[in-house]
Amino acid sequence: MAPIRRIYGFARGSSDGNKSMKELLGGKGAYLCEMARCGLNVPPGFTITTEVCEEFYANGGMLPEALKTEVKAAVAVVEADMGLKFGDVNTPLLVSVRSGAAVSMPGMMDTVLNLGLNDAIVEGFAAKYGARFAMDCYRRLMQMFGDVVLEIPHEAFEAKLAALKGRKGVQYDVQLDADDLRELIAAYKQVYAEHKQELPQDPWQQLYLGINAVFKSWNIPRAIKYREINKITGLKGTAVNVQTMVYGNMGESSGTGVCFTRNPANGASELFGEFLINAQGEDVVAGIRTPMPIKLMADVMPPIYAELVANTTMLEKHMKDMQDVEFTVQEGRLFMLQCRSGKRTGTAALRIALELQAEGIIDRDEAVLMVEPRHLDQLLHPQFESDKGYAKDVITRGLAASPGAAVGRLVFSAAEAEEWKARGERVILCRHETSPEDVGGMHAAEGIVTCRGGMTSHAAVVARGWGKPCVCGCEHLHIDLKTKTLTFELHGAEVRLREGDWVSLNGTSGEVINGAQPLKAPEVTGGDLGKLMAWVDKARRLRVLANVDTPEDAAIARANGAQGIGLCRTEHMFFSTHERIAAMRRMIAEEELASSHKLEALEALKAFQREDFEGIFKAMDGLPVTIRLLDPPLHEFLPQEGPAMAALCRQLAGELGASVERVEARLNGLREVNPMMGLRGCRLGIVHPEITDMQATAILEAATRVAAAGGHVHPHIMVPLVATTDEMDHQLHVIHAAAKRVAAATGEKVPYKVGTMIEVPRAALQAGPLAERADFFSFGTNDLTQMTYGISRDDAQAKFLTTYTHNGILQSDPFDTLDVVGVGEMVRIAVERGRAAKPDLELGICGEHGGDPNSIAFFNKVGLDYVSCSPLRVPIARLAAAQAAIKAAAKAK
Repeated sequence: MAPIRRIYGFARGSSDGNKSMKELLGGKGAYLCEMARCGLNVPPGFTITTEVCEEFYANGGMLPEALKTEVKAAVAVVEADMGLKFGDVNTPLLVSVRSGAAVSMPGMMDTVLNLGLNDAIVEGFAAKYGARFAMDCYRRLMQMFGDVVLEIPHEAFEAKLAALKGRKGVQYDVQLDADDLRELIAAYKQVYAEHKQELPQDPWQQLYLGINAVFKSWNIPRAIKYREINKITGLKGTAVNVQTMVYGNMGESSGTGVCFTRNPANGASELFGEFLINAQGEDVVAGIRTPMPIKLMADVMPPIYAELVANTTMLEKHMKDMQDVEFTVQEGRLFMLQCRSGKRTGTAALRIALELQAEGIIDRDEAVLMVEPRHLDQLLHPQFESDKGYAKDVITRGLAASPGAAVGRLVFSAAEAEEWKARGERVILCRHETSPEDVGGMHAAEGIVTCRGGMTSHAAVVARGWGKPCVCGCEHLHIDLKTKTLTFELHGAEVRLREGDWVSLNGTSGEVINGAQPLKAPEVTGGDLGKLMAWVDKARRLRVLANVDTPEDAAIARANGAQGIGLCRTEHMFFSTHERIAAMRRMIAEEELASSHKLEALEALKAFQREDFEGIFKAMDGLPVTIRLLDPPLHEFLPQEGPAMAALCRQLAGELGASVERVEARLNGLREVNPMMGLRGCRLGIVHPEITDMQATAILEAATRVAAAGGHVHPHIMVPLVATTDEMDHQLHVIHAAAKRVAAATGEKVPYKVGTMIEVPRAALQAGPLAERADFFSFGTNDLTQMTYGISRDDAQAKFLTTYTHNGILQSDPFDTLDVVGVGEMVRIAVERGRAAKPDLELGICGEHGGDPNSIAFFNKVGLDYVSCSPLRVPIARLAAAQAAIKAAAKAK
């Protein structure tokens, strides 16, 4: 058997950049290989595969012993390429060790730079390259190695650096000279000693410990949190990239930067980014110094800028996507350190996809695939009603790092952001600069403000990836973390805001605004979005319907492109007004007491329902409307135990002429130990057929009225929670009888369909016989998931599902993304058996999975006719359905 290959060199390009190589080498390693294959100037190095990360954790968090031999052999290849020697005093080779998963996780895992220096080598380094540069590299190694590898608090090093700059009267690190940096190195050694640690003087030990630390960072809290937030699952781990150091901190002819081939905030076709003279890459990303716009390189380093433009233009065409590129200039020579598909806002994603298609770089299907569902979600976020009305309240203007409007209460730490969010508050996170440790708070916040950092800082990159408004580099804001206050000057006076005060952000203009500014709904039709959605609708096979309970929501759904209503939950109609819930409670009491007033209560409810159904039929004129009969148990319409319940019993007793005790006993008797599996759905209609009769009559009377007025109606009546054919037969008999009465009374016969919701495993297994009776099936995957797993959604999510997904027992929450192996198999069985019995059986999904892109791909695969989701997610479902169809067609080829 051939030995396991753990290491791939990218100096000569041993990857083709495809998906399988990304899974093996991580995105960074695969694209380093791809850049090398394209002939770009990539510093030599090698990638340790993601399989080794998996092996690392299986081995109890230790590197495989054989790996060290392979690393030495790989380093020898790099030494030969560079003419340098790792660990040599006279011709030292230094390396960086960086992470790189198959899915981009910016800043979430660890990096160590300048590995290979020690007390002796740094002097040889100084003799070769100059004392200030050598000492700068050494102090950087000491700080990063101490923080990342030895877990010495980052703040301990920062305190020493800040104290030294204070004594020297300088603002920036670059203003420290060689002697200052020697003094700083001595102070850092003191920090090591205080923590009972020391920097290994053996360069090979540094390298192995650095690799070990990067693998460990796969499971540090911020990386875990980021994967949970972004639903990144199923990866083996991170790869590790060991790469020759190139130096942007070699003086005024050197520098480092990050750029995008298009503007990641608005999509404009321009080189967008920042660079720093005399700096290493971490200085730009961390936001420690505010860098210069990339276009200024044309003035400072004209030949380098021209080469950078040529490289990035070629990369975008080769990769067929907007690229995020990191580069370093070492003494007038350009090195390409990384490229990847750039994270972008929804606005930018839309524009980039359309313009790349117009430029002939991609086709229409590729453009549809390029816009992610989360991008559309961002485009559907609210905007400010006016950008002029708040002019007098603008606190400051910074860099417009990520567009959109955000309103929330001011907080100054990630922990506070998460705490306030847990209490149901909207928050704006304000920091000097963010770090990867802030990821949880950044996700909890509506928007982010930083006092330092540029357009490619950590805050900006992460915010854009999540579509959160962000304003960076607000240098006129002063944060006092002790008093939790923000101070600034407004109209010539000092103003102080405290934690919890309202602020607003305009991430499009870079404005931070005092107070909570009013918001408005976005425009979702016409323009660029309309153009893309036309391509989307042409590509998809699945129809997209909406879950709607009111005429108002029906209008929104139709405006968003819904092709009908896949689920109208009639129980929701009873909660809209006091009169409706009162009538419902009276009906329940009369049902339980067998009151002579039963018909009066049912007539009142029928009038309410008929009014709503008329409005919905008019709003969806010509489109199908699927109405589910009453589903929840009756006790859900009653107050909880306590004064409200006692008052209701007294009221109903007076209205119905019964004793309070009798009313109380009957209503309390409705409560069940396990209501999810109790008297609900079709069971309720069988025990109380007059409820089914009332609802069917209201539906068909409403349909008749709208049709008589010239409207086009297509009512579909859905019977919930059916498990047996006898249940279905019972409800069909009641519905058809009601239809005959309505037709006889009005002289009009409106066509209608009757189907059932497949949400009980037995129904899926008996789909054949049920299909012989039903006109359609709609999968209720919320309940089908609960009953297939045997867990209560409400209890499981609070008690153990988080633990399951965190520990990998489940790859994702089955209530968020359909479990295609188990619950999906129930769906597949029902589809196959239902269509075998009735080939033209209409099949859809109306559970919450109908709006989940990953689940939609499965529904497309098994042959459903439609998905149904909330009105606001209709555009997202349309996009996901198109992407599923495009990918399925490509796979079939």
